[in-house]
Amino acid sequence: MGRIVNLECRKIEHGSEDYWQAVEVRRDVLRRPLGLDYTSEQLNAESSFHHFVCENEGEIVAYAMATSEESMDLTIRIKQVAVIAGLQGTGIGRLLMSYVEEWGLEQGFESAFLHSRGYAIPFYERLGYVGYGDIFEEVGIPHQKMLKKL
Repeated sequence: MGRIVNLECRKIEHGSEDYWQAVEVRRDVLRRPLGLDYTSEQLNAESSFHHFVCENEGEIVAYAMATSEESMDLTIRIKQVAVIAGLQGTGIGRLLMSYVEEWGLEQGFESAFLHSRGYAIPFYERLGYVGYGDIFEEVGIPHQKMLKKL
């Protein structure tokens, strides 16, 4: 798939058919390239998180999750942002992030926080995120903490 025909972003429910399709997108983009997978415990722990997808002609092509960050009052944490390989660089990631940030604002959050993989830092910087702290390792690769005022 390389064409965007009819793109829609929306919130989905944990455990739904859409959720399991989104898990496959995450596996393909975020885990398999590192030789990793999700455990059932990890996926079950996501039941209290908020899940978002973008669909193109009914196929899930992008995913993100969000949760409140207990250590950071009024800050939403965005995690597991993934766009399928054939559509990376088309603006879908930007659209999904905007959708999640708008949702966060509607929920009363004032800022957004994330751990960016090293190669994705320029993407998040273009969206207004600012890196802080030292580079650290997560899932075996370099990451940077990033923050944005919504």
